[in-house]
Amino acid sequence: MDRNFIQKMLIGIFAIACLIFGVNLITSGDYIQEQVQNEKLEINTNVSSSRMTYGRFLEYLEMGWVKQVDLYDNSRNAIVQASSPELGNRPQAIRVEIPIGASQLIQKLKEYNIDFDAHPAPSKNVFISIASNLLLPLIFISGLIFFFQNSDNFSQNSGSSPMNIGKSPARFDPRPETGITFNDIAGIDEAKAEFEEIVSFLKEPDRYTRVGAKIPKGVLLVGPPGTGKTLLAKAIANEANVPFFSVAGSEFVEMFIGIGAARIRDLFNKASENAPCIVFIDEIDAVGRERGSGIGGGNDEREQTLNQLLTEMDGFKENKGVIVVGATNRVDILDAALLRPGRFDRRITVGLPDRLGRIGILKVHAKNKPLAEDVSLVQLANRTPGFSGADLANLLNEAAILATRYKKQIITKNEVNEAADRIIGGIAGTSMEDTKNKRLIAYHEVGHAIAGSVLEGHDEVEKITLIPRGGAKGLTWFTPNEEQGLLSRSQLLARIIMTLAGRVTEQIVFGNTEVTTGASNDLQQVTNIARQMVTRYGMSNIGPIALENDESPADYDDKLADRIDSEVCKIINHCENVAKKIILDNRVIIDLIVEKLLDMETLDGEEFRELVRNYTVLPTKVA
Repeated sequence: MDRNFIQKMLIGIFAIACLIFGVNLITSGDYIQEQVQNEKLEINTNVSSSRMTYGRFLEYLEMGWVKQVDLYDNSRNAIVQASSPELGNRPQAIRVEIPIGASQLIQKLKEYNIDFDAHPAPSKNVFISIASNLLLPLIFISGLIFFFQNSDNFSQNSGSSPMNIGKSPARFDPRPETGITFNDIAGIDEAKAEFEEIVSFLKEPDRYTRVGAKIPKGVLLVGPPGTGKTLLAKAIANEANVPFFSVAGSEFVEMFIGIGAARIRDLFNKASENAPCIVFIDEIDAVGRERGSGIGGGNDEREQTLNQLLTEMDGFKENKGVIVVGATNRVDILDAALLRPGRFDRRITVGLPDRLGRIGILKVHAKNKPLAEDVSLVQLANRTPGFSGADLANLLNEAAILATRYKKQIITKNEVNEAADRIIGGIAGTSMEDTKNKRLIAYHEVGHAIAGSVLEGHDEVEKITLIPRGGAKGLTWFTPNEEQGLLSRSQLLARIIMTLAGRVTEQIVFGNTEVTTGASNDLQQVTNIARQMVTRYGMSNIGPIALENDESPADYDDKLADRIDSEVCKIINHCENVAKKIILDNRVIIDLIVEKLLDMETLDGEEFRELVRNYTVLPTKVA
């Protein structure tokens, strides 16, 4: 639990306790007075525990049985000396409570010649009077002062206390030591070079001002999650050796109008006092979303906060020496005014690393890990296209955990491969029993592998396994030979053919009636690829027309929709026929590999290629 939260909770309990104590003190004072009065009444009159109602007392009075009456507590209580046949004709002291409004009692006592006396109420204790009139307000006011003063100290960085609600929630470090340097960053060399230049500007501003250059006001880091945006911020904080403010965009947005804008003002006031400095706003899209898209129009809290941020970054007041570094993976939703030069002068794209970048990242994260000689970081980088820096760090960490689980002192190739399989395919399940379903899955996976092997331009087989992972009963992995930023029509068709080959193998070996639902995901993939070829890439008879995109939904008439569906079906049917030909031409080797796979349950790429080399497998071109 957060220490500040515990402290504030204790302060609140103290204030409530003071309030309860004061109330109890007053009520206890009244109670003490009443007890003192009653004790005096009991002592002075020697009253027994007998009592009498006021109505019965009036009857006694009319019968002449009352001898003497002593009035107490402003005539609210009376001690009556009476004797009657009911009391054995012996005088007894009886207590009577006199109701409010019995103003005729004194007149009746005089009328019946009753000896009576009124005893004055005792004076209040001086201490009790002071406590009831002064002590409670003093305790309450002191508790409130203590609460507000200390809550401001305890939560000076959180901005959550009542006295601190408009303060900046940013964490401030005058000389940050994050432990991250530019040498610890790999795979994003272009972004790192941009930040190294900013650090140089902060350390040696004269070199740039000599030729009229101005320090950038803002740098926006854009890229998918896990690519190293926050890591770059930590590195620049450590390397620049200037004051550093770090905050998340969501910490500015509150329910009440004006709170976020006040926090922005406070942040930039503090930054100006410590200039030159760096302000890092992580997930800036939380506060920088395009205006006009909120429920409250231009008056809601988030847009007020954004307006204040725009003013502070490049408003009428000049802001010198404060560099704002923002990070987001949703640059498409940011407000255009925030992205213009003068606010964010530089936009640095931090993308997924290429093969060389992955090798560099793996080397950085492998520095403190004992790797065996059979571990090749180059092969691991080849196997992990599309992995971010965070994914690669997690992969080596998983490998280290597995090595510890197996009680090994070093990380071997087996742990690295198993860690990669866990991340790509999921946690391994229990091996299936030797049943018809297992044989069918084996033919399905070998069909994928054979089709991918004979198709020109397709990736090589990395591994075939019958061990369930995630939701898949079996898996076939392929390793690309090079980074595939652009894909040709033949490569897309090869992917469709390879994906359909699993289901086609089921049909050829077991018959149409035995085709299972296991290929449902394969069919979704090929339909998606074929549809994109028609509607986005212009790879059909419809022509080079982009009919769909990521930002807007499809908008065309029914006739054109029918043409699109027809072209998609043509592509898939053509690829299915090619897949059937491949499977029929290589049926012998498929049967052999299936028997080997059923025996071993897992075949790596080299073992698979060794089996294929013994047979003549002609490469197939995609028309």
